[in-house]
Amino acid sequence: MDIGKKIKDIRTSKGLSMYRITQITGISGHHIKGIEDGTRQPTIETLQKLLIPLGITLAELFSTDSSSTYLSDKERTLIENFRSLNMEKADALLYFSEVLKK
Repeated sequence: MDIGKKIKDIRTSKGLSMYRITQITGISGHHIKGIEDGTRQPTIETLQKLLIPLGITLAELFSTDSSSTYLSDKERTLIENFRSLNMEKADALLYFSEVLKK
C-alpha cells in the first residue's frame, strides 16, 4: 500500500491544496510532498495531523477496501452526534432519518 499516494488522492479529491494542508497542520509543504511522493515516511504523529483536514481516520487510511468512501464533514458530524446520544435518542434519530428518506 502506498500511503503517500493515498493521502495525495484523498487530498486532491477533497479539493485541498498542499498549501492549505500546510496551513492547517503546520507541517512543511516540502515534508508533505515527500510523503506524497514516497520519499519520506510519516510518523504516526504526522499522519494524525494530516488526517484531520482530510476528514478520515487512521483505519480508513490503511483500509485496503477499494469500495470505501470518505465521509463529508456533514456525514462525520452526524455520526459523531449519533454516537453521543443515549439509546432512546439514538433510536428516535434512526426512526426520524427513515421517515425523512421517504
